[in-house]
Amino acid sequence: MARLEGKVGIITGAASGIGAATARVLAREGAKLVLTDLDDAAGEALAGEIGGAYLHHDVTDEAGWPAVIAAAERFGRLDILVANAGIGIMGPAIEMSLADWRKQMAINVDGVFLTVKFGIPAMRRFGHGGSIVMLSSVAGLRGSAGLAGYSATKGAVRLFAKSMALECAQAGDGIRVNSVHPGIIATPIWEKIPAGRSNAPLDPHKIAEASVPLGVASGPEDIAEGILYLVSDAARHVTGSELVIDGGLTAGRVTRLQG
Repeated sequence: MARLEGKVGIITGAASGIGAATARVLAREGAKLVLTDLDDAAGEALAGEIGGAYLHHDVTDEAGWPAVIAAAERFGRLDILVANAGIGIMGPAIEMSLADWRKQMAINVDGVFLTVKFGIPAMRRFGHGGSIVMLSSVAGLRGSAGLAGYSATKGAVRLFAKSMALECAQAGDGIRVNSVHPGIIATPIWEKIPAGRSNAPLDPHKIAEASVPLGVASGPEDIAEGILYLVSDAARHVTGSELVIDGGLTAGRVTRLQG
């Protein structure tokens, strides 16, 4: 039996990368999904592929959230929230404009806040509990030169997830909240890094070969399978936790000896 049969979820930033892979994996396991993004062509195509619904939505737009929740409620319930939408702006912090700092903070942190602000009350109305997954990063676990602004947002998501897990546990609503921390992932986000803030374009495969103990970049499907675990009943006793999927990046370094 499909592990998510009868469950309904919302995935933000679902048109590509980790979001799209997660949509395919959760749909494969029986979930009905509402996908949101700004890339309408890709989002609508994916929704058609998996039999879900798609809405054009900027996660920082509070006024647009009721329509997203209503789209999920038309499936009859709400069990899953995957707060995936995010951007990465690289470069030294003192060279970052305040506008870029605020943009990254708005999407990566405010967007996650709004996901739960509107999603949790809907989950509680149906009374089935639920699972919320917030996409953080290994950059939310440790510092990195050139990623100070991004790390600030992902560190905020990490602790926000823990605090929300405790708020839901205190309320006794059966809603679990966890964060996922990918390492070097081969997704389109690398192609979207603004020119001039790094030696763009960056090659995640070369970066992973040099820095990841397993020697390869993760694929979005690797992250999606981890998210599947967290939103399934197999993780019914997991809340306030961090799922790190990074090929050993945060464990330490390895030296590859030449044979």
